[in-house]
Amino acid sequence: MRVQKVRHDPLKENYPKARELGLVASLCINILFLQVFRTELRTEFSVEPIELQIEVEEIPPTEQVHRPPPPARPAVPIPTESEDVPEDETIEPTEFDLSEIPPPPGPPPEEWSEEVPMFVPYDEPPQIIGGMAALRKALVYPEIAKKAGVEGMVVIAVLVDEKGRPLKTKVMKAHGGNVGFEQAAIDALMKMKWKPAMQRDKPVKVWVSIPVHFKLK
Repeated sequence: MRVQKVRHDPLKENYPKARELGLVASLCINILFLQVFRTELRTEFSVEPIELQIEVEEIPPTEQVHRPPPPARPAVPIPTESEDVPEDETIEPTEFDLSEIPPPPGPPPEEWSEEVPMFVPYDEPPQIIGGMAALRKALVYPEIAKKAGVEGMVVIAVLVDEKGRPLKTKVMKAHGGNVGFEQAAIDALMKMKWKPAMQRDKPVKVWVSIPVHFKLK
């Protein structure tokens, strides 16, 4: 009979103890690492408290708008046989005699339209032949105003017919000094030769207002 010798291995016998020691050492290292890491987190990520400010606004009370009451509904007549209710009143028809209406007024007379300046539409206004230079040449300065050293301005309306002739004049704005400016301006304007006003290539009779200035040289 052959007897087999068993070899004694000290590493296999100490293996369970070494494994337990390794586990304990690793646990200790992990716990130590966690403690250190927690301390660093607390130091680095410290959160400062935030102060909240709450403002309270006063809201004005809501005003209630009182609307006027609705209008009363119209009464609807209801037929009844009671004698206490008055009978409906009827309005008798009214007849108008249209034959007595006066006719509309006619156009104003020619004399009235010539006395009072009226606006007549035109495309081109009447113009003095030679312009204001010709009017200044014909204008005679009143002696009273010249001696008194008075200057001024008047506005004269002139009625110019279809042939460019000045027919009538009217003082629209007087000087008020009674020094003869108005009459001197009228005399000069009546001497002027005019180009008549045109309306659709047709000469028309119109009023035109001309300002006349009196200035001493």
